[in-house]
Amino acid sequence: MSASVLTIIGARPQFIKAATISRAIAANGRVRETIIHTGQHFDREMSEVFITGLGIPEPEEYLDVHGGGHGAMTGRMLELLEPIVEARRPDLVLVYGDANSTIAGALVAAKLHVPVAHVEAGLRSFNRSMPEEVNRVLTDHVSTLLFCPTRTAVDNLAREGISTGVHHVGDVMYDAMRAAVARARETSTICERLDLHPGGYALATVHRAENTATRDDLARALDYLKAHAKERPVVLPLHPRTRKAAGRFGLDFEGLLVAAPVDYLDMTALLDGCAVVLTDSGGLQKEAYFHRKPCVTMRSETEWVETVEGGWNRLWREPHYRPRKEITDYGHGQAARRIVECIDEYLCGAEGLGKCSAIS
Repeated sequence: MSASVLTIIGARPQFIKAATISRAIAANGRVRETIIHTGQHFDREMSEVFITGLGIPEPEEYLDVHGGGHGAMTGRMLELLEPIVEARRPDLVLVYGDANSTIAGALVAAKLHVPVAHVEAGLRSFNRSMPEEVNRVLTDHVSTLLFCPTRTAVDNLAREGISTGVHHVGDVMYDAMRAAVARARETSTICERLDLHPGGYALATVHRAENTATRDDLARALDYLKAHAKERPVVLPLHPRTRKAAGRFGLDFEGLLVAAPVDYLDMTALLDGCAVVLTDSGGLQKEAYFHRKPCVTMRSETEWVETVEGGWNRLWREPHYRPRKEITDYGHGQAARRIVECIDEYLCGAEGLGKCSAIS
């Protein structure tokens, strides 16, 4: 007996998460996976090098949907995904995170009565002005299987009336980091190319709409990084959105060590060697903790509240970290296996590989 899963991805963080679960699906042998790439991250630095470098199975279809506003992008994805899901009739649609590709895949599946599984369910920043927050909430409310990285995420869902199909499995990004760090130390040359020394630099990323939508927003973010650069070099792998916004607003990156977008192994190497992380990325906040690096989140809130409560992360307007402690919620590097066990049990019933349960 086998079951079919249609995985819909389109953005860089999704590629990293999908790679860990695709490997677990392949090892399972009872679940068949087909991958659809929406094209949301379309240039080579944000897409191709990740798929190739992470060993993700080649997507069977590439939709080439990128650019434009959130409504236009999501609408085009809906239009193109619907006939694909109708034709393939998978047993389950698998989506990741909070991108436009996430909500488009979830909505199409739900309207066609195909069960949805959401990896990174239950995350909340409680800021509905963020497109990502809207995507998270809507995706969770149409999902059948909800894979939560933390107990806080489980609690968030319960407050919204969602308790069926909810599983606290740990964080797939921890799985990915464990697999990548040794390879990065052996193969990455990014630190040598940029003349960086261990513990001697800060790693920064800026790409969220709240920091790039207006000239004032981006100027404030860049000024923050430039002030930090007076203490130590700040490495900024430059997101295409941020590069375009700076050009449009007439802003510069003077004083920052700007690099092209990097692949996952190079980013892992940069994290491994840095002294501190400065970012508006949700995923990088958490990866900073996995590498035991202090982080400053360049936002007014975070969906990864455990990192703040554990003293490894703080919001950029807060002057101090809380007392530091270890975070147990993210699991032990087995989240992908647990997710596939849950999917197997749901699709194949009693013949599944075994009970999927909380990570306690």
